[in-house]
Amino acid sequence: MTSCSARGGPVRRTVFHLFLSIIVFTTVVRSETSRMQARPAKSASKNEEDFAPLKAWRAAILSGNAAALSALYSANPPATVATPEGKSTDVASEVNFWTSFKPDGPLAVEFSEMQSQSPQGDLRQVIFQTALTTRTHSALRKVYVSAALVWQKQGDAWRIVSSQRTTPARLLQALSPKKDLYPAEENAHTRIKEALARSASSHKRVLLVFGANWCYDCHVLDAAFHTAEIAPLLARGFEVVHVDVGEYNKNLDLAERYEVPLKKGVPAIAVLAGDGKLLYAQKTGEFQATRRLGLEDIIAFLQRWKP
Repeated sequence: MTSCSARGGPVRRTVFHLFLSIIVFTTVVRSETSRMQARPAKSASKNEEDFAPLKAWRAAILSGNAAALSALYSANPPATVATPEGKSTDVASEVNFWTSFKPDGPLAVEFSEMQSQSPQGDLRQVIFQTALTTRTHSALRKVYVSAALVWQKQGDAWRIVSSQRTTPARLLQALSPKKDLYPAEENAHTRIKEALARSASSHKRVLLVFGANWCYDCHVLDAAFHTAEIAPLLARGFEVVHVDVGEYNKNLDLAERYEVPLKKGVPAIAVLAGDGKLLYAQKTGEFQATRRLGLEDIIAFLQRWKP
């Protein structure tokens, strides 16, 4: 995957763009069923998890039951399964991937950012991100996998006729990036001044996040900031200010003032004391590829620089 380099421009290969390819990929079902009618995907409520076949899929993963999971894939027509790189693979390999988490210990499977499409009553496409958490005697392991499953009603049973997923990530991925994470009209100088005024009285630090809306890793970092593990830590110790760099043509004076080398890429972080003193400036692109970090990495950073 391409990260948010200093060349600017949108990220070409991201989980979000992969999901667009998943939607295109699943149109292979048209040739298999000759009935797929294009309709825009709609956001699914939490009730989407009550779709019985998806509950069975989740239960098979929770129990590590390879036979039960294999039975959910269509044999006629044969299920089409694709790797994160878009290459075809077999059902056995995919089943092995999903059931391989169970040996690590008790497993939790949570869904988020679900979307569904039901072009006809006997077809349903579900796109989602799932968090898989395993607990062992020594550690807690949490990874995120984004997936798309196309189900077909075959007689009295639903079967998966098409599926694709991403590789496991250590952070929640931004499937729906915010359009205004870095509002173009906001004055960063003013926002920093206001944040410093608040931090002077609250005894918090000011966390400057240099980035842009086109930067996928900026959205991944923001998603991490809103997780249950990180949001309270930020709220207690930091005033967060997003500084828009545009196409590396905005707020360059602020990057220079706070010693942030934008040529190393974004997101880039600086930490200020309540009196405006620079405490830390990212020098070597530490957060430039945020998607490769884990919650523990960001927590450790915030713990280090909290007041």
